[in-house]
Amino acid sequence: MNKAREFDQSVVAELRALLGDRVSTSAAVREHHGKDESYFPYALPDVVVFPHSTEEVRDLINICGRHRVPMIPFGVGTSLEGHILAVSGGVSIDLSQMNRVLAVHETDLDAVVQAGVTRKQLNEHIKHTGLFFPVDPGADATIGGMAATRASGTSSVRYGTMRENVVSLKVVLADGRIIQTQRRPKKSAAGYDLTRLFVGSEGTLGIITEVTVRLYPVQEAISAAVCAFESVDGCTNAVIQTIQSGVPVARCDIVCATTIEAINKYKKTSYRVAPTVFFEFHGTKASVIEQAETVQAIAKEHGGMDFQWATRPEERNQLWDARHNAYFACLQLRPGARAVSTDVCVPISRLAECVRETMADVKSYIAPVPLLGHIGEGNFHLMFLIDPAKPEETELAKQFNRRLVERALRMEGTCTGEHGVGFGKMESLRSELGEETISVMRDLKRLFDPDNLMNPGKVVPLS
Repeated sequence: MNKAREFDQSVVAELRALLGDRVSTSAAVREHHGKDESYFPYALPDVVVFPHSTEEVRDLINICGRHRVPMIPFGVGTSLEGHILAVSGGVSIDLSQMNRVLAVHETDLDAVVQAGVTRKQLNEHIKHTGLFFPVDPGADATIGGMAATRASGTSSVRYGTMRENVVSLKVVLADGRIIQTQRRPKKSAAGYDLTRLFVGSEGTLGIITEVTVRLYPVQEAISAAVCAFESVDGCTNAVIQTIQSGVPVARCDIVCATTIEAINKYKKTSYRVAPTVFFEFHGTKASVIEQAETVQAIAKEHGGMDFQWATRPEERNQLWDARHNAYFACLQLRPGARAVSTDVCVPISRLAECVRETMADVKSYIAPVPLLGHIGEGNFHLMFLIDPAKPEETELAKQFNRRLVERALRMEGTCTGEHGVGFGKMESLRSELGEETISVMRDLKRLFDPDNLMNPGKVVPLS
């Protein structure tokens, strides 16, 4: 994707003087950092570096700034919108070795971590405290990457997204300044809310090196369930009624019959092949029983056929592992294919209508179109499976996605509920927010990054 050109070897020499053997120009390492889970063509950086501290990130940024070299922050590469692709070449700053949990404040229910700590690593580190970090996008993403993309996932219907669960950030700006966006209190009215500005900025305004996150007590009782329905419409209406009834469901995800069949083949499971909702309930033993009984009654009204329960931790983990692997399972429906993954989110009152119109639209697509998503928040995904060697298939998938985005916007929704913008949804963002709002974002980008070196070509077009 990025044009071939000579890279200034004096930059490599300066980087090696700073980091030694934590600088790589090998083809294999560059290729790993030039691709993510999206369908976009690979775009390799010229150099990959592995800092260990905020100060090293600052020094890297200063070197790149002097030489006008683009910088692309990298976590573990699980993004779906091309966030980490080096579309203009440059230096990939891999933060995965910045993986220390710096502090856990049990009484205050928060923790401070370096950006390369993954969500599973954090939860393993704190499991003896009786606390956990709830945001679960499926992949074992880094906390820094999750903050940068404003990630969410299966548990956000109860616990919120990264927007609600990031307390503070340490960020290195394009000019080398290191800032702490705020302190640790539960609330603060001290100046501009810079934390929220950088959460979701996708590395275009600065590089996040430390994150302070909220923690929650592990509940007394946790129970998960899978319920098959007669139709996708039944799934969505049952979930809408559940949410509107005030049931504090902790997780609530949908998969269509095509997806559940793919999961069965991929994970050797035996779920009924039908539109299915994955639930999880948290609370006291009595409240979990009450929640479960309420949801079962609602599901029955909308064609729910049976509940399979999982109460032991290993059973629950197996159930959610099946859901988390849905993306990779569906790729096997068309071996060798890549996925154009959609990410619209609509107000819960419009969810059933949006899903119904969408499922009717995709009946004419060239291959089965799996549906999956976090419908407790009005967020669902389609996977348009394409042959990457056939550009006409990519264009066809994009046409379907454009119609879906237009539908969601017509229903006062958004083009991206959780995947972010990258460069895959830049035009959709313009349609959603309008030119005046985009111009404000453009002004912010130019203020923080006047030379356009911080993850260039992402989120906001500069012209």
